Amino acid sequence: MRPGAEDRREGVLNQAYQWVDERVGLTELLMALFKRLIPKGVGLWYTIGFASVLVLINQFVTGALLAMYYAPTPDHAYDSILYISNEVTLGSVIRGLHHWGASAMVVLAVLHGIVVFATAAYKYPRELTWIIGVFMLLVVLAFSFTGYLLPWDEKAYWATTVGTNMAGTAPYFGDSVLRALKGGSELGAMTLLRFYSLHTMLLPAILLLLAGAHLFLVVRQGVSVPPGLWEEEEKGVPPASGKGGAA
Repeated sequence: MRPGAEDRREGVLNQAYQWVDERVGLTELLMALFKRLIPKGVGLWYTIGFASVLVLINQFVTGALLAMYYAPTPDHAYDSILYISNEVTLGSVIRGLHHWGASAMVVLAVLHGIVVFATAAYKYPRELTWIIGVFMLLVVLAFSFTGYLLPWDEKAYWATTVGTNMAGTAPYFGDSVLRALKGGSELGAMTLLRFYSLHTMLLPAILLLLAGAHLFLVVRQGVSVPPGLWEEEEKGVPPASGKGGAA
């Protein structure tokens, strides 16, 4: 590289960043997300929410890559899964990341909810943050349910049959829910197509909206910490080890 070429490239990148920053406030946004004031000693429990965001990004990226090769029809769904696993470059790795990421997402979401409840981080003024989080957990569970059918193998078929039949036992509207999920009276092509549409279009849109609102409220309201922890830090008193909480 010629002398000065690297400096010129950095100058162009800085100018591009300044241009974007002046119009969208990028620096202020990054400061709010990654340089928030948090007292010392809050513990690892505060990282669960951020870990959930990282897993969510993994699910969206790997899911988009898998969708490029997946065929949502009973005749080709299973064959497309085999093609992804055996023929596509790094296909088995991408599918593995998506498969285990789904399990990790459920575990992290449930654990985050338990921590928030145990530390009373759902109380004023964070009630709306808690409510949105509960809806996000329901959407995550719906992701797992709809995604389970997509391989269209024996295990997925019969597990979905049991799951949809359980939904059909609900009083008053159970039969309507059952027919809406199946797309008819039997599990078949319409069921697979509906589950695929829910899994790749409707549920991601809902989750993105809820996650955006959730993160906005977390940043706006600040971190919920055990009572007195801020006062301890202001007085210079070392906080006791092991204290936890939730963002």
